[in-house]
Amino acid sequence: MAVYTPQRTKVPGVAIAIIGAAVALAVNAVLPVLSALTVAVLIGVLIGGKLPDNTDTGLQWVTRKFLRTGVVLLGLQLSVQDVTRLGWGTVVAVVLTVLVSFGGTLALARLVGVPKGLGLLVATGFSICGASAIAAMDSVAKTDKQDVAAGVTLVTLYGSAAIALVPLIGAGMDSEFLGKWAGLSVHEVAQVVAAASPAGATAVAAAVIVKLTRVVLLAPMVAGVGLVQRKQGGRPPVMPLFVAGFLAMIALRSTGMVPGFLLDGVKITTTVLFAAAMVALGSAVRIAELVRTGRRGILLGAMSTLLVGTVSLIALRITA
Repeated sequence: MAVYTPQRTKVPGVAIAIIGAAVALAVNAVLPVLSALTVAVLIGVLIGGKLPDNTDTGLQWVTRKFLRTGVVLLGLQLSVQDVTRLGWGTVVAVVLTVLVSFGGTLALARLVGVPKGLGLLVATGFSICGASAIAAMDSVAKTDKQDVAAGVTLVTLYGSAAIALVPLIGAGMDSEFLGKWAGLSVHEVAQVVAAASPAGATAVAAAVIVKLTRVVLLAPMVAGVGLVQRKQGGRPPVMPLFVAGFLAMIALRSTGMVPGFLLDGVKITTTVLFAAAMVALGSAVRIAELVRTGRRGILLGAMSTLLVGTVSLIALRITA
């Protein structure tokens, strides 16, 4: 008689997440305007509540492990040299945008009456780097699955809207300036690329570097919240191991010793990991719960998106 170990109980959920990720990547290949992560979340939401109980363990494991591994590998997409090439004016604009957007979104969350956990995750995701930032912050903050799922849903909704709005509003801007603004104001890396693409290759290159520079601020932001939580009686790590790994990968990339073919492979792997994690995360969403608190969350997402877009544009104008 077969003995089922805890490791084997993960298999059904992991399989569902990987199959969902494959479907999301296939849809993205056919319709590049749709981010693979956006599609993956939607797949998760659609299948959530319809899966057998034996998938729960694996899906929870994928949410935790795949997201964290993806964050670590994300560090290989940026080097210190990339940041310094932006010029210190742009770096200052990045720091100002993240700090003002994070603090401003927290204040807006209190004003709107959104739960504290959701407000923190929206502030992190919208000001830094979407779903990966939400996952990192969740590791040190007092949040629940519904907060995380709702935060990712809002990032998906408003980041997708920005793909159309940024080129429209930025019509007539210098291509490099528009790219920097896209990198500063749009939530997910894939959404940033889509938003900057109509302005050409120069805009896309500037957008990606600026966006990844925002991602660097994830580490001090998570560490800061971790310290606050510890002072309030919680015992989360000051800096989660995977965030330290993210910084280590940036340092490794900065040495110039990582070959190009490996970087290309890691980029694909990172996307697959994030897509699978988004399927797993989306499967935890319960539409009824989301609808119950949805209006306030949707309002907060709109206000935060407007805040990030406005602050980033002003910061770029001042520091240009």
